[in-house]
Amino acid sequence: MAGHEGLRRRSFIKAGGLGAAALLGGGASAFTGTAWAAPSGRLHRSPLSGGPGQAAPSGRLHRAALAKGIRYGSSAATWQVQPDAGYAALYARESGMLLTEDDLLWYRLKPTPDAPLDFGYGDQIVSFATGNGQPVLAAHLVWDEGLGEGWEPDALFGLGRREARELLFGTIRREVAHYAGRVRAWVVANEVTDGEDKDADGFWTAEPWYQTIGPGYVEEAFRLAHRCDPGALLLINEFGFETGPDAPARRRSMLKAIDHLRSRNVPVHALGIQAHLNADGFAQSFDAPAYRAFLSAVAARGLSVFITEMDVQDDGLDADIPSRDAAVAEVYARYLSVALREPAVKVVLNFGLSDRYTWLQEDYPRPDGAARRPLPFDQDLQPKPAYAAILRAFQRAPARPPL
Repeated sequence: MAGHEGLRRRSFIKAGGLGAAALLGGGASAFTGTAWAAPSGRLHRSPLSGGPGQAAPSGRLHRAALAKGIRYGSSAATWQVQPDAGYAALYARESGMLLTEDDLLWYRLKPTPDAPLDFGYGDQIVSFATGNGQPVLAAHLVWDEGLGEGWEPDALFGLGRREARELLFGTIRREVAHYAGRVRAWVVANEVTDGEDKDADGFWTAEPWYQTIGPGYVEEAFRLAHRCDPGALLLINEFGFETGPDAPARRRSMLKAIDHLRSRNVPVHALGIQAHLNADGFAQSFDAPAYRAFLSAVAARGLSVFITEMDVQDDGLDADIPSRDAAVAEVYARYLSVALREPAVKVVLNFGLSDRYTWLQEDYPRPDGAARRPLPFDQDLQPKPAYAAILRAFQRAPARPPL
């Protein structure tokens, strides 16, 4: 979810999708599968294997990725899959993992500062995923956005330290305990590093939790999440590593943050890379050797890599659909040909499957009024050249041990 630079301050409030419909999917299943070794050496049950009797996605993207030890999936939200049976069917077929797009953000979970926690939407999307045999990546435990209209814009900055601690850590404790054993992974900290406004360990100093609680809030959040759900994978998630003048600094800051957390024996298991890509000049601005070196550096520190929110913004491209789709597909092909060379890349998630539901159309419409086309399936749920590019990338990727 794009954050404090570039694509910034996403609202997440979907005007047409706030009403809850019937619950989709079944109950939660137990974890099964082989154990994996966390960086601390503690053994966990594999968080990406399905339970007995679950449905299994049958789509080609999912199967091609799985054949190489990669889990492919997408974000989803109740306001998308509940009223739209066609999209729900597409999602059940094609996605092998579900990132919670909206339903665990605070505008759902805690719509006003005084509201009790509401797990209703989160329970529905987790049940939908479970019924489809899709492990869940739950997002986000620590973020400064997603609050919704029930909060004043700068509400978090006005908190005292004790009040901020009770709000943030109290919410994390109850949320993780509620879903412990039902989700496979957590985005614990989202958009907490920066290339410029940073401390010595790479953490973003303008973040409200940094200013109210102090620099140790990230470490404390990871430790708390691990205590409440010791079998889950825990991620630090960030954007801006691919292109732009500050990409090298942002990569350096993330490596510093990882080094700091690991030096403190903090249970951080994976780096989430958002991969919001921009087609305008991507071939010229994407430094493939530097990016590949960054991924290798993350892997050398003992972390897996999740590509968590991949899409392609089609700015700078003609409105003509065939040429625009071809250019978007080329960005996917170029990016994944580099990223998937790194065996530590274990998960690839689009931010939405179909152009019918893309945050870019709402928050960043094209100046010419043409509908955005950033995802593998079009508004009619038909595969596009982007779909073929992602499929070929999985087919050509080197195999790796799955999580």
